[in-house]
Order: sequence, then C-alpha cells, then structure tokens
Amino acid sequence: MEKVAQEQQENSFKSMFAVVAIPVIFAISILLFVFVLGDGSNFEGGSNENHPLKGNYLGMVYKGGVIVPILMSFLLMVFVFSIERFLTITAANGTGAIDQFVRRIKGHLSTNNIEAAKAECDIQKGSVGNVIKAVLIKYEALAIDTQMDKDQKIAALQKELEEATSLELPMLEKNLTIISTLASVATLVALLGTVLGMIKSFASMSGGGGGADAAALANGISEALINTAIGIGTSAISIIAYNFFTSKIDTLTYSIDEAGVSITQTFSANHH
Repeated sequence: MEKVAQEQQENSFKSMFAVVAIPVIFAISILLFVFVLGDGSNFEGGSNENHPLKGNYLGMVYKGGVIVPILMSFLLMVFVFSIERFLTITAANGTGAIDQFVRRIKGHLSTNNIEAAKAECDIQKGSVGNVIKAVLIKYEALAIDTQMDKDQKIAALQKELEEATSLELPMLEKNLTIISTLASVATLVALLGTVLGMIKSFASMSGGGGGADAAALANGISEALINTAIGIGTSAISIIAYNFFTSKIDTLTYSIDEAGVSITQTFSANHH
C-alpha cells in the first residue's frame, strides 16, 4: 500500500508538472519576444517599429509577427519536456546497463539462485529492478505453495509480471503525448504565420509600386519565411525527441519481458 501511495504521489506530481509548465513557458516566450527580440537596440533608430539592424537575427525574428511567441513557446516546450522525459526514463532504467542486468538475472536463474537475483534488483533499482524483484518475490511464494498446480502457479507468476509492469511503467509515456502533438501543431501554426505574412505581401502589392509598398512586400515575405523556419525546426526536433524516447521505452519494456520470460521458464523447469 505504501508503494502504491508513493506511485500515485509521483504520478500526481508529473501531471501537475505539465499543467504548470505549459502556461509558464507561454509567459516566458512572450517576455522574450517583447523584451529581448523586440528590444530597440536590435533595430534602426532604436525602435522596433523600424527595420532590424543589418545581420541582427533577433530583430529579424521579432518581425515574424504575433505568431512567433507561440512558436517559441512550442520550441521551449519540446526542450523542457524532453529533459523531463530523459530524467524520468533514466531513473526508470536504474543504476546500470539494462542488458547487463538482464544477463546477470538470467545467470542467477540458471542456477536457481533467487536470493542473488533479488540482490541484483536491489543494486539496479529503478522501474526495471522493482518489477523483476516483485516477480522474484512472487516466485518464492509460489515455490512453497501447495494449493495450486503448476499451470496455476505459472499463470500467477505471469500476472504478477503484468501487474508490476503496469504499476511502474505507465508514466514513462505520459508527456510524450505533448511532444508528439507539438510535432504536428507547430507545423500548422507556422503555416498560419506563413499565410498571414503572404497576405500582407499581396496587400502591399495592391497599393501601388512605390518604395513603401516594396518594403512592405519584403516585410511580409520575411514574416512568412521566419514563421516557416521556426515551425519546421520545432517540428523536426519534436519528431526526433519522440522517436528517441519511444525507442528507449521499448528497450526497457523488452528487457523486462525478457527477464520475466526467463523467470517463468526457470519456475516451470524446477517446480511441479
């Protein structure tokens, strides 16, 4: 019960992290847009209403318009949630390499040394160690059970593996949903910024062929391209991060399943 309560507390914290982080990141992005990108030192004449200084990328990005702070917040979210997922998955892996841990567990099981296997779990820690140790404890209990037959014991052992896994691992994928969503939403919002920039460009063309209109045309195209660049970059980083963390979780769950199968096979071979 204590462990369940602890898991629920951790899950609640991780849920609150997303709820708090998203509005905070939006606020930070707006502040950066207004006070850093929009600082007068980035523009001719010291005013952000003028053209950016030559080669000043902060001023150029500021001229991307009101869509820019939204895209900036998306980019910051990708970084923040990627760091959070990295820390979570690293903690779930435990203190050592998972493949080596699984090999050591298999080695102890081959000699039916359950106590040594449990000691390895205590050293490994993390979600992997916790799941395997829970199954090993069930293994010992079933080994001395005289009420169930062999098939029932194996079924109970497999059920323990499933329950322990469902208790330890569901939060690993929680905020990955946000990262995967940003991968598509960032592109759509960037497209919106691109369309708005092109609308301004075509509107300037309808006003005549003077220098002011030519400048407005250039500004509209610049706004469109800036939004496109930020959106595509954010989407690309999101996809890479999502695939990276998904592969890490798949490796972790595969290792747990591999060790679980070894435990079940050892029980089947040594008990009746």
